[in-house]
Amino acid sequence: MERAELLEVLRDKAVELLEVEPDQVTESASFVDDLHADSLALVELALVLEESLGTELPEQELAAARTVGTYADVLLGALGTRP
Repeated sequence: MERAELLEVLRDKAVELLEVEPDQVTESASFVDDLHADSLALVELALVLEESLGTELPEQELAAARTVGTYADVLLGALGTRP
């Protein structure tokens, strides 16, 4: 999966779960500061993405990812694609 395609999936899921506008979900957006996500919402996002992408995701690395772009990098790594 290409980075742009993955970012689109991530954006769609974040918009749905975090109830934010698509233009707010940028690579530099902070999940906590910009998208106002709490820890429960981030766990739910990870679970939805696991199901959507069909792979297990590294929970600790995702929890450490502060921005959408960093989160995408972790997802790409889990999928075996270089960021």
